[in-house]
Amino acid sequence: MEGKDEVLGVLKFELTDLCQRIIDNHIRARQKASGKTIASLRVEITENSGILWGRKAFGTLETGRRSGRVPKRFYETIYDWIVAKGLIFKNPKSVAYLTARKIAREGTQLYRDGGRDDIYSKEIERTIQAVMEKVFGIFERDIEHINLNSNENRGV
Repeated sequence: MEGKDEVLGVLKFELTDLCQRIIDNHIRARQKASGKTIASLRVEITENSGILWGRKAFGTLETGRRSGRVPKRFYETIYDWIVAKGLIFKNPKSVAYLTARKIAREGTQLYRDGGRDDIYSKEIERTIQAVMEKVFGIFERDIEHINLNSNENRGV
């Protein structure tokens, strides 16, 4: 059981670290507005696994939003974003409406530019490597311990 607890500890540490690196990258990229995305991130460790949860729109941090149908009253979301960013326009509601319409027609600028991979993709790869190395080290140590005990019991 000790090995399992140690593995879950590694998962918790690495997922928590991943979460913080994603937040740092998100802020560094100047994407943060309301803080809803950051607030949605949470690490969950269960008996057998670990998960980093985030809101549904999380993927758009790297891909942007493609053109097409937008949620009802999407312009209100854009307006809230304008306010959260502290942007000043003569008529912010009109700007929000026109922006929402343009996004529906063409997608966001990030999407049109081909996206990016520096918010979470590289960090996930880094985390997977760290977990694999640390967990492999735990398994290797446990197997070595089992082999030593097995040889002692056989009188070798």
